[in-house]
Amino acid sequence: MRRRLRFVLGSEPRELGEVEPTLTVLEYLRRIEHRRGTKEGCAEGDCGACTVLVGRPVEGRMCYRAVNACILFLPMLDGCRLLTVEDLRAPDGSLHPVQRAMVEAHASQCGFCTPGFVMALYALYRERGVARETPIAEWLAGNLCRCTGYGPILEAAQRMHAVAQGADHLEAREAETVARLESWQDGETLAVGREGRMFFAPADIGSLARLLIEHPDATLIGGATDVGLWVTKQHRRPHPLIWTGRVAELTRVEDTGDGLSIGAAATYRDVLDRLAALYPDAGRVIRRIGSVQIRNLGTIGGNIANGSPIGDSPPLLIAAGARLRLRRGNRCREVPLESFFLDYGRQDRRPGEFVEAVVVSGPGPGTLFRAYKISKRFDQDISSVFAAFRIDLDGGRIASARLAYGGMAPVPKRAELAEAALVGRPWKRQTVEAAMAALERDFTPIDDWRASAGYRMTVARNLLMKCWLESSGEIRRRLDLAAEVADG
Repeated sequence: MRRRLRFVLGSEPRELGEVEPTLTVLEYLRRIEHRRGTKEGCAEGDCGACTVLVGRPVEGRMCYRAVNACILFLPMLDGCRLLTVEDLRAPDGSLHPVQRAMVEAHASQCGFCTPGFVMALYALYRERGVARETPIAEWLAGNLCRCTGYGPILEAAQRMHAVAQGADHLEAREAETVARLESWQDGETLAVGREGRMFFAPADIGSLARLLIEHPDATLIGGATDVGLWVTKQHRRPHPLIWTGRVAELTRVEDTGDGLSIGAAATYRDVLDRLAALYPDAGRVIRRIGSVQIRNLGTIGGNIANGSPIGDSPPLLIAAGARLRLRRGNRCREVPLESFFLDYGRQDRRPGEFVEAVVVSGPGPGTLFRAYKISKRFDQDISSVFAAFRIDLDGGRIASARLAYGGMAPVPKRAELAEAALVGRPWKRQTVEAAMAALERDFTPIDDWRASAGYRMTVARNLLMKCWLESSGEIRRRLDLAAEVADG
């Protein structure tokens, strides 16, 4: 085992032997490195004021992603480069093109949120292909400005590439950083801590399996987007922590021939395009899970393993017919994803066992797939109701149906009675109405501050009807008829 944490801060290497496992990168930067450009706004990964870039070498070049420093634990930087707003200014004092664009567009008001916007825009600046494909407003959805200065910030984003091409001093010496980080890839398990509290980062799946046998009560983390809030909001200090981010086998997304095998440590960012290619609606709803910063950290396996009844990926994957691969030591087993969730806070995961992968089958020739996220805000909000439907049609009849909901029960759950009301019947309005009625026997939702039980049930029923209206062409027919009436 290696007992020293190693990363590069800007252009300077750091090696730390004694590290508090739950020390956040934000606290480290402000209290220890005295880099106070990175701000604390919400301390829960919502406002983006603490945005920094974390880079890793990939095929000989650096790959950077914007992340929230407030919920990222310092040992998760092992083998990485960390960039903050202080790093953007060149050694001669000149501003980076992103900073110059912000100045020229008068895009800073009180200035508190500005460093986070600058770093989010710098991530977009580095990903030039993404900049053409991703709407700027979507990219910046994880950065909030209380002064409502969004117009000038969006203008800065549009002009930053034209300010000075090739003026990024950080790119000029990147080969040195790549060489240093690649030389640190030793295959050793990282083990650092303080006062008896430990953080482990195994480098392969066998080491991870052994660590969990030795520490069955350890807190397993992927992106820490959930556990980070235990620390910042609940002031908990879980230990030991075992991080999956260095286990290459768990970060892979592989084509199985008829679908995908998604490693438990694959992030939403890693899986978005691949899953959207199978099920376009999946891509649309994943783009609404958290922000770019959260999707760069949050993992598919973590969202499943924490067992939340309002997680968005479980009902999505359940509807797609996913199976979960679990591992303990050298033994693996597979279960249907829906059977993994036993009750609120309880999953079918034995001591020392961990989620290795989720296996998703692709659609068939007659597959209809729809997914809907209902929340109070479009961006960065928790679902009141999440619904995903897979209807397999044989001609005009329903050969099979998988209707999965989140927010309707203590666990993500299939609507089995509603499914039974669909199977074998024609895909018509009367059939759907019968299934809508059956939903009331499938679920007894609760009232809470996010939504009332009555609202949840009404939405759950109506989403099934929405699925039929969209797929049958009924909506388009009614719109065309309305247009004809309007034209006289």
